[in-house]
Amino acid sequence: MIVWLLSRLVSSSPGEEAQEAVDEFYQFEQEGDFTNSWKLFHPYMKEKFTKGAYIQDRAHVFMNHFGVETFSYTLGEPEELETWKPSKEAPVLRWVYKVPVVQVYKGKYGNFSLQQEVFVVQEKDEWLILWDYDQ
Repeated sequence: MIVWLLSRLVSSSPGEEAQEAVDEFYQFEQEGDFTNSWKLFHPYMKEKFTKGAYIQDRAHVFMNHFGVETFSYTLGEPEELETWKPSKEAPVLRWVYKVPVVQVYKGKYGNFSLQQEVFVVQEKDEWLILWDYDQ
């Protein structure tokens, strides 16, 4: 009984694990390590961006255009969704977590925030990141 209780206290819930994956993604983004953030994408996302294009675009848009060196971010509470689709043509994913993210930038055009809902699904033993393209 004690071993079971200790394992429950030490182990994270799926929602916490999903939120940790989003946190890891944005830590990489914050450091400009777009190679490792790209690796956390779900295969659907990797179809949308080749690694090279993603690395170049992220650095170009956020660092060069906005004139920022880094950003801060906050994560909201994860919300479990029984089913979700990243776009109309994508397959339905089951047991997805939605995590709100607010990124705060301070750059040459002043201070601004970007708010985005990030979706996380577990595939095998990995939590993978998706963005919403459904219109």
